[in-house]
Amino acid sequence: MPELPEVNTFKLYFDKTSLHQKIGEVHVQDDKIMRNIDGDSFIEKLTGRTFVDSYRRGKYLFGKLDDGNDVLFHFGMTGDFKYYEDEMDQPRHERFAFHFANGYRLGFDCPRKFARILYLEDLEKYIADIGLGEDALVISASDFLKKMEGRKTSIKGFLLNQKLLAGVGNLYADEICFQTRIHPASPVNALKPKHKKAIYEAMQNILTIAVDRARYYKEEKTADDFFQWRVEGQKAPQGKGVCQVEKIAGRTTYFFDIYQKLYQVVK
Repeated sequence: MPELPEVNTFKLYFDKTSLHQKIGEVHVQDDKIMRNIDGDSFIEKLTGRTFVDSYRRGKYLFGKLDDGNDVLFHFGMTGDFKYYEDEMDQPRHERFAFHFANGYRLGFDCPRKFARILYLEDLEKYIADIGLGEDALVISASDFLKKMEGRKTSIKGFLLNQKLLAGVGNLYADEICFQTRIHPASPVNALKPKHKKAIYEAMQNILTIAVDRARYYKEEKTADDFFQWRVEGQKAPQGKGVCQVEKIAGRTTYFFDIYQKLYQVVK
């Protein structure tokens, strides 16, 4: 599933292909993924408009229109953009497409229909209404540490909570815990300040590297990429434990026993 770095790659693609181009037509093949508007209304509101900017916050991408409104693209598990000219290149599972005046189209492909598309007249109100947290790459160390205060949830659950921190998903949460050698089931309030600081620094470093690599979640991962250690039964670095798989914070979680220390609250 696309997480912050992958959605940032979508943003770069969207900006490069679709900004400042007049939308001559909008074709909607399936409006199931449109959550607050029907297909006909979407066509009416977007035809003749122009995307003038975009804004990413966590896993959410907002296309900003020339009339001050926004389109939210939330990619779910399989959402994707495809910019093309020839009809033969139309994505197999295209749900809608913007037809630009230059003859090209931006199609939204979504095989499993888990994406969410919304038409927003008040972006700030929407963000407040859903309680979306600060972007994981924007949040300061002090604000991050403050959000940790008094939390009894697991560090994995904390990192996944989009109301506290927007953008970190299952894969990157595991990677952060792996690189800091902290067991993902460790309660936040069991961690020392140095551990919390290490979590923040690892998060920033990992996400920055992934963004710089313009990661695309459908591409094969290279041998020197993240997540290669997530193989059940694989030996840990230095031979300390093996990779195990458990449900933590409701998500399938990979970690090394022994190598990643499970901290507990001292009573």
